[in-house]
Amino acid sequence: MNQENDHCYVVDGKLALPYQYFAGRTGSRFIISLRDKKKILGVKCKSCNKVFVPPRQTCERCFENISENRVELSDTGEIVNFAVVRYEAKHLPRKPPFTLALIKLGGADTPMTHIVEGIEPESIRIGMMVKAVFAKEPTNTILDIDHFEPV
Repeated sequence: MNQENDHCYVVDGKLALPYQYFAGRTGSRFIISLRDKKKILGVKCKSCNKVFVPPRQTCERCFENISENRVELSDTGEIVNFAVVRYEAKHLPRKPPFTLALIKLGGADTPMTHIVEGIEPESIRIGMMVKAVFAKEPTNTILDIDHFEPV
């Protein structure tokens, strides 16, 4: 040890950092729409016409407040990228293996990340069309869309 660290005691280990995420007004409207109406909402920038999902308060290009410019999006979309999760952890929504995909919904300019089921992970391809399957029981989370499955 050097002189600066002579008084330090180091313990190797892991640290759990549980947290809660506050969705805010814009995110809450998105979740409530999923839960109560089974509709996926985005927000549209009136300056550049870009549609974001999940919704956000500010356009990343124009810095305009877009939180009130809600638009209903299609419940079908295209897989633009994906990853197969093969490890187990408490925070994960499914037992492995399962697939997380970036899905660009009809009417949106940005993809959203969600679970794809109904197909073996080895068979999923970029460009595949998928449709939202809503949860039977509300969760008050993004998992009110239970998963997406191939069309």
